[in-house]
Amino acid sequence: MSEYNDENSITFKFSKTLYTKEALIKSAYSFTDRAYIHLDADIDNFIVCMSIKDSNTIEFKEFENEMLAQMARHVVYEQTKDLRKLMVARAFASTIVGQPTDTEIVNDDTHDVDDVLKNWFDE
Repeated sequence: MSEYNDENSITFKFSKTLYTKEALIKSAYSFTDRAYIHLDADIDNFIVCMSIKDSNTIEFKEFENEMLAQMARHVVYEQTKDLRKLMVARAFASTIVGQPTDTEIVNDDTHDVDDVLKNWFDE
């Protein structure tokens, strides 16, 4: 649903049951180069008020498509977040260097350069 206030101002309403606040904010942000944007809400809808900058134009359909794209990204994010967390955890776990045993601990401050600069994976 869209309403036009004047030539350079436009107001959109989006149902809270279909769209998330995150999708609304991300969609609005993508239009900040072409308009000044104010976001609001009532009980059932998110309200987007735009004042178009200079000679730019924005149509409701452009904003609506951006809302759909952001909702699709949000759905993919929700469906894959556990897998991404697992992949990051495994990546970090593989970089952990084991703790030295008592026999490996060197008590003096002299170190051989070849020992310090060796590749961990060559062992």
